[in-house]
Amino acid sequence: MTFNQALIFVPMLMVVALTIAAFIRLAYVRVRTLRMREMPLKYYTAFQGGTEPEYVTIAARHYMNLFEAPVVFYLACLTAYAVEAVTPGTYFTAWAYVVFRLAQSAIHLTYNNVRHRAYAFFLGWIALTVLWVQIARSLLAHV
Repeated sequence: MTFNQALIFVPMLMVVALTIAAFIRLAYVRVRTLRMREMPLKYYTAFQGGTEPEYVTIAARHYMNLFEAPVVFYLACLTAYAVEAVTPGTYFTAWAYVVFRLAQSAIHLTYNNVRHRAYAFFLGWIALTVLWVQIARSLLAHV
């Protein structure tokens, strides 16, 4: 019995949804700073001439983070699909990455304890590394 290769896109869609939510949050907090007159509109032309409030900086950094390690995750999922390496194990590992990424995001955007966030980050990278090892093993088995 073969595993449905297209299932690998479900955890990918979760990270995409997280990225969209992070963008919406960033837009919301930046508009809020303008409405509350915490930042002048001119600041946003070149992001110079002041410092955004911490809650905006956190939202911006969170959004930027979603274009770092998650890009490696997307590539892993696409590679697994392209070479038909999606197995129950790779699927589970992809979901593990999503869970740790969601935990990291939740921590970052709520109480922002750096130690707790670092644990989620580290566990996410472990899941991502395991995912790539699983894909590499599958590739090497067919070479």
